[in-house]
Amino acid sequence: MAKLKQITPFLMCSDIRAEIAFFENYLGFTTGFLSEGDFGYAFMHRDNAAVRLLTTDADLTDEKRQQMVYIDVDDVDALWAELGPNLSELPKGRVRAPFNQPYNQREFHVIDEGPNLLMFGQGIDPP
Repeated sequence: MAKLKQITPFLMCSDIRAEIAFFENYLGFTTGFLSEGDFGYAFMHRDNAAVRLLTTDADLTDEKRQQMVYIDVDDVDALWAELGPNLSELPKGRVRAPFNQPYNQREFHVIDEGPNLLMFGQGIDPP
């Protein structure tokens, strides 16, 4: 029986270059592929996580169009220590520092250029 390897969601954006820069500069992702044809497309990856960026002419300022991605990590606080200094440069309201959720996950949240909500988290022991 075939096994699933990973999931790589498509995230819509209006400016592929700005979105790539965000993923590279703020989140430490690498661009694996970029096509800037009629609609830009990029494959971004870091460790075992990946996303596919796709440009659209849709109005992404409508909150109903916001997409969300949950990225499981092995040490959310270590990742925050790495990324937090750069993320603190983003405008207010785009970053939420690590916190514990009632569903036994420790997370931090980031809104990218899309604006997509990226949640980084790990399981924690119940209180």
